Formats: sequence, C-alpha cells, structure tokens
Amino acid sequence: MAQVQRMSRLMVKTLRDDPADAETLSHKLLVRAGYVRRTAAGIWSWLPLGKKVLDNISQIVREEMDAIGAQEVLLPALLPREPYEASGRWEEYGDLLFRLKDRKGADYLLGPTHEEIFTQVVKDQCTSYKDLPVMLYQVQTKYRDEARPRSGVLRGREFVMKDSYSFDTTEEGLAESYALHREAYRKIFARLGLDYRIVSAVSGAMGGSASEEFLAPAAAGEDTFADCPNCGFAANTEAVTFKGAEVDGSAHGPVEELDTPDTPTIESLAEHLGVPASATLKNLLVKVDGEIVAVGVPGDREVDLGKLGEHLAPAVVDLVTAEDFEANPELVRGYVGPQGLKIRYIADPRVAPGTAWVTGANKPDTHARNVVAGRDFEVDDYLDVVVVEEGDPCPNCGQGLHLDRAIEIGHIFQLGRKYADTFQLDVLGQNGKPVRVTMGSYGIGVSRAVAALAEQTADDKGLCWPAEVSPADVHVVAAGKVLQTELALEIADKLAAAGARVLVDDRAGVSPGVKFTDAELIGVPKTVIAGRRSAEGIVELKDRRTGEREELSVEEAVARLTA
Repeated sequence: MAQVQRMSRLMVKTLRDDPADAETLSHKLLVRAGYVRRTAAGIWSWLPLGKKVLDNISQIVREEMDAIGAQEVLLPALLPREPYEASGRWEEYGDLLFRLKDRKGADYLLGPTHEEIFTQVVKDQCTSYKDLPVMLYQVQTKYRDEARPRSGVLRGREFVMKDSYSFDTTEEGLAESYALHREAYRKIFARLGLDYRIVSAVSGAMGGSASEEFLAPAAAGEDTFADCPNCGFAANTEAVTFKGAEVDGSAHGPVEELDTPDTPTIESLAEHLGVPASATLKNLLVKVDGEIVAVGVPGDREVDLGKLGEHLAPAVVDLVTAEDFEANPELVRGYVGPQGLKIRYIADPRVAPGTAWVTGANKPDTHARNVVAGRDFEVDDYLDVVVVEEGDPCPNCGQGLHLDRAIEIGHIFQLGRKYADTFQLDVLGQNGKPVRVTMGSYGIGVSRAVAALAEQTADDKGLCWPAEVSPADVHVVAAGKVLQTELALEIADKLAAAGARVLVDDRAGVSPGVKFTDAELIGVPKTVIAGRRSAEGIVELKDRRTGEREELSVEEAVARLTA
C-alpha cells in the first residue's frame, strides 16, 4: 500500500506573494509552494514536499545508472588538501573552494567535485586489468563558494549532484563508457520530462578530449547555446568556432599613422574616422598566469573572457590593471596595436592573414591604418574568443546560428589520463606490464534539475510536475464539509491501496478556494475534488496540465487513476 500524506499533518506553508529577492520563476514557486526555504545565501533547506521531488529525481538517476552497470558508492564531502594540491585544483579553484582547518591545523576542503578521490579509491581497489572496466557513481552534496549565489536552488553554494567516473585500460573502452553514460543521460532526462539539448562543449580545467553538455532551454538559464536550424548543429557558445580564411592583402598600401586625439575607444575612433567599427582592430590586454598578453578581435565584437579562459585553462586569466600600464610604458592605454608588440599576441580567426585594419599605433592619440595581418604583425596563436552573436555562421553549414538561454543539467567528459597521471593509476596488463588507466567524468545536477523542471513546466497558477517527479500521483481535495472530508479520505485510502501516492487536503477551517489555489500551486498532475456531489458518491477529476475536468463515481475515478 502506498503512502497517504494528509495536509492536516504535513509541514507545508504556502505563500500568496513572491519572495522579495526572487527573480526566477522556479525560485518564486518552490518557495511559495512550500518546497524549499532559504537558510542563508545560496543555502537551502528541502522541506517534505521538496525532499520527495528531490528523491524521485535521484531514484530515476540511480535506476538508469545501475542499468548500465555503474556501482553506487558514497565518498566523504570533507576532504584533505593533499589530493587537490597534487592535481593543482587546490589553487585552480581559487575562491570557489570552501577551505577549513581541523583542530590540529591540517587543511581540508568541502568537495566541489571528486575526480581526485575516486581515482585514489580505484588505485587502492583495482590492481589488474581483470578489475576493469569499472564505473562508479554517487549522489552527494557538493560545495562551491559562488560569488553571487542566486536564482534559488539553480545556483547555490551547496547542491546535490550525481557524479560518476569510468575507468578503462584503452581509449576504445573509454569511448564505450562515454557512450553508455550518454545514452543513460538521454533516458534520465526523458523520464524526468525535461526538454533538453545535447551540445558540444569545451573541457577547460577538467581536461580531456570529448565533452558534451545537456542543456534545458529556459529563460532563467545562465548558459547560452547556439543551434543551427538548417543542419542541427548545437554547441555551448564557448565551443562554437569560426574558421578564418587567408585573404590576399597585397592591394593594401603601406601603414599610415593618423592623428586621432581623444579616441581611446572603438566607438570614438570609428566616429572620428567615419569608418565602421568592424574595420577596426580591438586589442584587449590580459594577464595569463601573470604574463601580459594581447588579444585581437574585430572592433565590432567583444572578447568572451570565459571562452578565452577555457581555451587557456588551466592558466588563470585576469584583466590588466592601471598599475600594469604604469609598469609597462610601451603599452599605451587605448592606443595599443599589434605591430611591433613585444608580447604574445592572440587573435580571433577573423583577423586572418591578409586582412587590413585600423588599430592603435602604440603612441598617444595616434592610430594606424592599412595594418595588415601577416605583413605588419604576426599572430602567435589563433583562438576563437569573440562573444557569439545571433546570425553568426554555423561551423558546419555556414547558415546563421540561433542563440537561446538554457540551464546546464548534465555534463560528460572524456577525461583521459589527467588524474591517472597525477596519482599514477596503473593496473597490471595482460602482458604483465603496467597499464595507465584512462578515465571519464559524468555529472548531473540533481537539485538543479528540480529547478529546471519548475522553469519548463510551471504556468501562471503554479508548479506542474511530470508524473514520475511529482511528490504525489494524486491530490485529493475535500471542499470543506465533514461528508466531503470523509469521502476524500476514503478515496485517498482506496487509491493508496491500489498503489498510488496520494496527497489529501483534509484541513479543517480552510476555505475551498484556498485549497484549490494550493492544489494548483503545489502542482500534482491529477486532482480529485470531493465537492458538491459527494453525497451521491460523485467526484470531479481534474488534469493539472490541461485543466480538463470530468465528473466520475468514486469507483470510476480510482480505476482511471490506477489503471
């Protein structure tokens, strides 16, 4: 017999008004419907209804992970410094890490992700090729000290994540483990009822080769992805690449310096010369692990610092400061040009060999025109680093790309041997010689999936959960009179006996209007109302998603809902 939850005994307090600090739909509704409550900035308490949804999602994840042969473990959240120092991530994570000391002064952290610890576990437990392949996973709380935690459970400092790791002896084995996870993710998100896209991504500090994200399109999303309506290409904007083509620059005249006072910005320069911003070359100065580097892009485009950071990871990228200009007088602020620079020069592929530009002349109040790439300056590295814009050409077919917002709900990596090398994870091979293990890393944001579902399925009345995720299968509402309450409890018991999970609103002294409003806010897929025809044994069955209503006998309603 399934459980009956009686709202007269359930700890749930709904709110009529949105929280003052809430910006996203999921933040507003999860608080108003009594699923979560804020404990501190980026830290949330899961109340009974919310915990049921969280557990339902976790269960689906577990079932599909088990189905591909992955084994569940639970590793500690409190971790020693040494493994993360060995991998370099004690420093790379910077302020994102929650660091602490024990009473003896030893350094610890709260785990943001567990590649290092899983690697050590397998090193301890697996010694022969016969022990592999193995896939391990956990559903566990992670900790990251986000600078601006916001949007409720979408971006918190404490969150629930499923992270799994594969260990193989060959690249072919890694590819197979990756494919198994990819298909498992497709099944998980389909069962959750999420609209999602699989997009190409960059590995960044995680290392490795192949990397894909699972994104749930939503206005509240912090990720932007590009997709091509013509060929189906889809990628995180950081993974969209533009291939420049060399052009014939022989027709351009020699470099000509121009007097351009008070034009330190692209906008002021373009206006002063009467040229489009796209004809100018913008040179942004950054520090890469402390070394000053110039980044050149067309003047009508912006440098995507996240994209640049992903390309250069694990190096740390910072903007230069006024002090840096004072220490390097040859770098003239607002008038930097690539010609004659003595520092590393990175350029976007649009700054292709043979293209000519108006750019800084490395003199105050002076620019230069006819500055030709490959003739007047050399590019040390070509990296696609501009912010992708609507209509940019698709890397596959050349048609214009469409941009949309999305929530990242999953990410899969072929890590390779980054962590195996760090911890010398070897097993004895078939020939009796050591073989270095290769790894994959696969994550799903479990608590984030709750918010993503709320964003995608809610309407103007409240939450509207898919059946497998909902805290109950049926919400039975007693309109208010004693007879109606008795009938509601009778129906609830019959439904539970047939295996349905039931939430019954048997609260005394609460008006029917409030109960109906709460039912829509809470968002259980089916509602049974014991109302005006209760004496006849007739109830109303309502579909939360479509709003369709139907009057049925108690027996018919129970049969319909448990078929």
